[in-house]
Amino acid sequence: MSRIVIREERCKGCLLCTVVCPKEIIAQSERFNAMGYKVAEVPEGRMEECTGCASCAKVCPDYCITVFKTEKPAKEKK
Repeated sequence: MSRIVIREERCKGCLLCTVVCPKEIIAQSERFNAMGYKVAEVPEGRMEECTGCASCAKVCPDYCITVFKTEKPAKEKK
C-alpha cells in the first residue's frame, strides 16, 4: 500500500500539498505543531487511497513529506 508520512514538526501549513493531491486526501489538521502552524494530514481511513504519485512531496517547500510507493508486481512473460 502506498502511503505518505508528513513530518509535522517541519510543516508550516502552506497546504500546497492539498492542492496538488490528485485524490484530494490531504487536509489541514486541527492540531498545531511546536511552531504554532496547523499542519497537513491525511485523515484516518483515507491513506489507502494514496497512489504514491509523490506530487505532494515534490511541491512541499520544506521537505516535510516522504512517499512510500508500493511496487506493482511484474507481469509474467508468456
